[in-house]
Amino acid sequence: MVLGGDIGGTKTLLKLAEVNAQGELFGLREQRYDSRAYPGLASVIKEFLDEETPDCACFGVAGPVVNNISQITFLPWIIDADSIATEFGIREVNLINDFQAAAYGIDALAAEDLLVLNPGIPQKHGTRALIGAGTFLGEGSLVWQGDCYVALPSEGGHADFAPRGPLQAELLAELSSHNDGYVAYGNLLSGGGLITIYEFLHQRRGMSEFSELLANRGNPDLAFAISQHALLHNDSIASDALNLFVEIYAAEAGNLALRTLPSGGVYVTGGIAPQIIPRLMDGRFMRTFADKGAFSQLLMEFPVSVVLNPEVGVLGAILHAFRNQRAGLGSWMR
Repeated sequence: MVLGGDIGGTKTLLKLAEVNAQGELFGLREQRYDSRAYPGLASVIKEFLDEETPDCACFGVAGPVVNNISQITFLPWIIDADSIATEFGIREVNLINDFQAAAYGIDALAAEDLLVLNPGIPQKHGTRALIGAGTFLGEGSLVWQGDCYVALPSEGGHADFAPRGPLQAELLAELSSHNDGYVAYGNLLSGGGLITIYEFLHQRRGMSEFSELLANRGNPDLAFAISQHALLHNDSIASDALNLFVEIYAAEAGNLALRTLPSGGVYVTGGIAPQIIPRLMDGRFMRTFADKGAFSQLLMEFPVSVVLNPEVGVLGAILHAFRNQRAGLGSWMR
């Protein structure tokens, strides 16, 4: 019995599953929690497990992991895996970066869990790359090591935003004036980032158009509302904002591809991509992704897919816990 978790600044997803000798998962139950409503992960686990004791556990966390301890980036949570193991009597508990978990989850996906944007020329055992916008931007990669893929941690979403063209340069200048000069890709490729882009474009037009969306700034689903207004063509600024968002997203996905040469595929994960599928499929994403000068043809050889299954992170955490336990490696990730 394995406990897996996908721990983010907005939500925490816990899943209890049985895994057989072939690594096949049989879900027992799962529950999603509002992360901000709890003082720490232990209180969430206590509510979820009740009287059950898993054999092992792994949690993909939105933050760097050092010595099996993590400070969650957008929560006042410090998670200590060894303390959780002791408190709940779990034999082995490991923490990995959330995009490491999502990377391991790729192996658990079915064909219907993926939407292909570019078939490319996939290479067996080729490096895989992941990028995903949600509460912030995550990036990661998988490299083949002997008989399995190993996920490499990354905080690439915090890398400096590099604008393409005058409009994006103007956007960077505006944001830099409010952020001490530092603007990360995650400040734009996230739910909050889409709102920021929308506000920038609205202000740039001299506030000449009334915005029903900005009149409801307190709406917790404002980013989703902007994307849906864009897709339904109910708001011209929303449409332009989503176009700009997609172009920045694709450009950074292309940058990640240049850094990792993912002949095994690029996987677009996170909560936002499945909500904007029509705009990802209209050609804009792949044109910008491959717009890398002399390397454009090379980038078109890399398969690119959108991950539609929102449980990819927790599935990956479960698989990773099981493989560690089976191999008897225990603390090899520490």
